[in-house]
Amino acid sequence: MGLVLLLLGEVAPDPVIRGSAAPDFEARVLDGREPVDLESYRGQVVLLNFWATWCKPCEDEMPAMQRLYAALAPSGFELLAISVDKSAPEVAAFRDRLGLTFPILLDPEERVSRSYQTTGYPESFLIDPDGEVLERYVGPREWDDALYVDRIRKLLRD
Repeated sequence: MGLVLLLLGEVAPDPVIRGSAAPDFEARVLDGREPVDLESYRGQVVLLNFWATWCKPCEDEMPAMQRLYAALAPSGFELLAISVDKSAPEVAAFRDRLGLTFPILLDPEERVSRSYQTTGYPESFLIDPDGEVLERYVGPREWDDALYVDRIRKLLRD
């Protein structure tokens, strides 16, 4: 693979790991507003979650994500859920069925997902107010567990 990249003159991107700068992106919001970019959330703690409607573990973690968002959004926390689904109406139906109120962004071509080098869904990144990746979580989580809530609260206070 390295030889192919060398011959093509392309440089492989640095891995998105703990301590690296979170790649900026622009994505359209599900409800049709103007696209948003990660840079506009600078100064906030952000949980970036990649998911799909067909992913059962993604669906299973969504209620806990909603509870986390409801509890911490008033303190400056932001949760951005990036759907890789091709159909916005399916995403909207999923959101409505689960009663989700956090922002859902659309990435049907998986450009943002590729820039974060996701390996599957769900996959999440905790990003600090300076835009640094604090943690990469592969697989579903109980996001309203005290472990995650306390860590995010501490980041919001710092």
